[in-house]
Amino acid sequence: MNKIGIICEYNPFHNGHIYHLNKIKEMFPDSMIVLILNGYFTERGEISLLSKEDKIKIALNNGVSLVVELPVHYGVSSADYFSYASLYILNKLKVDYLVFGSESSDIKYLEELSNKELDINKLKITNGESYNSYLNKIISNDLIKSNDLLGSIYIKTIKKYNYNIKPICIKRTNDYKDINSNSSIVSASNIRNKINNNEDVSSYMPSESYNSLTNIDKSIYFKLLKYKILTSNNLNDYLDVEEGLDYKLKKVILTVNSYDELVNALKSKRYSYNKIRRMFIHILLGTRKNNPDIEYIHILGMNNQGRLYLNSIKKDINLKINKESPLFKEEIYSSIIYDLLTNKDTFNYEKKVSIILK
Repeated sequence: MNKIGIICEYNPFHNGHIYHLNKIKEMFPDSMIVLILNGYFTERGEISLLSKEDKIKIALNNGVSLVVELPVHYGVSSADYFSYASLYILNKLKVDYLVFGSESSDIKYLEELSNKELDINKLKITNGESYNSYLNKIISNDLIKSNDLLGSIYIKTIKKYNYNIKPICIKRTNDYKDINSNSSIVSASNIRNKINNNEDVSSYMPSESYNSLTNIDKSIYFKLLKYKILTSNNLNDYLDVEEGLDYKLKKVILTVNSYDELVNALKSKRYSYNKIRRMFIHILLGTRKNNPDIEYIHILGMNNQGRLYLNSIKKDINLKINKESPLFKEEIYSSIIYDLLTNKDTFNYEKKVSIILK
């Protein structure tokens, strides 16, 4: 039996994700799908439109056998750390393949890109450029597509740590930056944009996902941020807050009136929108500038196939959750913040540390 790893945020789960899962089943009929799932906040620093619990149930209902947590510390990090944690866990779970979406669907191109990235990682970028901008300059004059870039970082991580995982890419049916398409499969970015514009998105996702969409109160988010920024003695302690930015944060927060104004006021060549949004989440969660060890694997949900597989490898992995670990505490904090923003009750789900079975 092949063990297929996927890494997803499901923000929200839509028809394209069903396509992804169906393609895996078509490619590997005798297989088990292991999902590394990002929870309440995303790699781009956004608030999830679906709760973690809803994502788990939807994933299990659509053919995933084992759902595993990507700790929020790494889930709300740059692509390199996001990739590191995801593949570290997949390697521990002994998956055979990683299947991900790609704009080019050209694995050789992504392999070449990953080699360039390994070379760049040996250098120090000193001119204030973002990593992505620098990489584009090294590779070609054409902008590298988002999922191609992420896929190449997955491949780079596999090479760097010598994991016995084979990467396979599936052709994306759309560009994640496309916010105008109305085909049956559109990107999650497109769906989020339509939701912001009060458009009907029910045709782009299964009903179980559509009916689970949650409302996010950004005014509360802004107020929480304002309080935390003004009352923190040393913002530099928090992940992604670089020297000098702490003073700017304390100054700018008094001149803006909304979350979006705050983001735009800080955007610069050096600080991308994604990095700024991630930084805000780290400030709220109190995420420090260290990367805690992933000392245990947190199973979120499974079906019978997943249960049987876990039983076969459990002697080789640590499944016992340490409630005193920084990673667990950050997960609890993220559920508290998420509940304040959405009026959900995810905190009680988190503290029970329950496994959803199908």
